[in-house]
Amino acid sequence: MKQMPVSDDLALEQSHDWLTVWLDRPEARNALSAGMAAGLRALAAALRDRPDIRGVTFRGRGGTFCAGGDLKGFRALMRDGVSHADVAAFSREGGLLFHEINALPQVTVMLVEGAAMAGGLGLVCAGDVVAVTRDAQFALTETRLGIPPAQIAPLIVQRIGLAAARRIMLTGARFDGAGALALGLADHMAEDAAGLAAHEAEIRAAVRRCAPGANAVTKALVLAAPRLEREAMLDAAAEGFADCLLGPEGQEGVRAFLEKRKPVWAQPAPTEQKA
Repeated sequence: MKQMPVSDDLALEQSHDWLTVWLDRPEARNALSAGMAAGLRALAAALRDRPDIRGVTFRGRGGTFCAGGDLKGFRALMRDGVSHADVAAFSREGGLLFHEINALPQVTVMLVEGAAMAGGLGLVCAGDVVAVTRDAQFALTETRLGIPPAQIAPLIVQRIGLAAARRIMLTGARFDGAGALALGLADHMAEDAAGLAAHEAEIRAAVRRCAPGANAVTKALVLAAPRLEREAMLDAAAEGFADCLLGPEGQEGVRAFLEKRKPVWAQPAPTEQKA
């Protein structure tokens, strides 16, 4: 079983079967530096082999979720001698981060306070469930700087739909937590951090009533649905269903239902302690 990677830009807290990932560059408003991006990708790679972790919460230290990409890194790409291919490779590598978080087998929760700008908003859109404070601030400022929100565009479309995504990306939109809720970017809105914690507790409780393996298969099917042709989708769904029904979770779930008891994965979690 893979150990969680160590990163100067991330702080990890594990409580029983749930991992909280703190973006930990408060002095830079948790901007996505190269180091933070590398840490998040290493974390995603480790989590793919950690079925004992059922959920992952992402949030930011210092009252800010993420102010977007680190513009100092962008400026370095504009120096003499950097080729078009170099910049395109940098962009593609950065895009992999969002897709790897998006495809994690665990349920992912984004808790947003303060700013979630540009790439920070893209990271929010990679989550399964999003809770925000009313005064959270969101912005897609890329086009105001003369660049497109290139790698996060598919995730924004995935999260809020094509029409709304076009509108907010092409106008450099800014909006608050209430606006995020209206757009469908957010699933829950709270007045403050305590309210976010209450929403997260409810989400954790709901996730723990679901079989973790079945959740992972369900998430993979949902993400595959937009790109698979009908026959391929039918095959993928059939294989996933058979794997789950004939596996230990399916057998336990059906048996528990017939015996009128909770399945083993839905038992109360031990008292949570920070690892």
